[in-house]
Amino acid sequence: MTQPPLATTTEDALILFDSLDGVDEAFMLGRWRGEGLATGHPMDGLLEAYRWWGKQFDSRDAVHPLLFSGRDGKVVPVNPAWLGAGLGLVGRVPVPRSDAAGRVFQSLLAVPGLLRTTRPRARLRMMVHRGKCSATMVYDQWPILDVFRRLDADSVLGLMDARGMARPFFFVLRRAAGDRPA
Repeated sequence: MTQPPLATTTEDALILFDSLDGVDEAFMLGRWRGEGLATGHPMDGLLEAYRWWGKQFDSRDAVHPLLFSGRDGKVVPVNPAWLGAGLGLVGRVPVPRSDAAGRVFQSLLAVPGLLRTTRPRARLRMMVHRGKCSATMVYDQWPILDVFRRLDADSVLGLMDARGMARPFFFVLRRAAGDRPA
């Protein structure tokens, strides 16, 4: 099992990413818990501040790219429409990363139709990135790709490649307990 460090540099994260094997679409099916891999990227810690839970892959054409924990503890899919607009601001303007900001966001999750969605907002496709073919999540609304490489049987290293982002954002997904495909 290859465990990523808790914090590293972008260069070292790319070396690790490039050393890992790709995964196929079937490997990614199910629910995955997420956490950022700190590399000094402007997005480091941002998703966690807003109670990011992870991702859910129901099929190659039905992916919920953003799951967050609500105040009631329930995990809900969030429409990434708000993400893309904010992504361009990260690193340019201060984005609150406080516990209070996270609680406000969780309260907004309770408002029907505001942030939550019931529809999948991404797809899963096999793509070549940095010389290897691997399962890649393609957002429906934004020019963002999340490319996955296998760390072990139940975890992947993800690389977010977004148009206009100077360097990739890294994260780790771990398969949710009891969600191993047959």
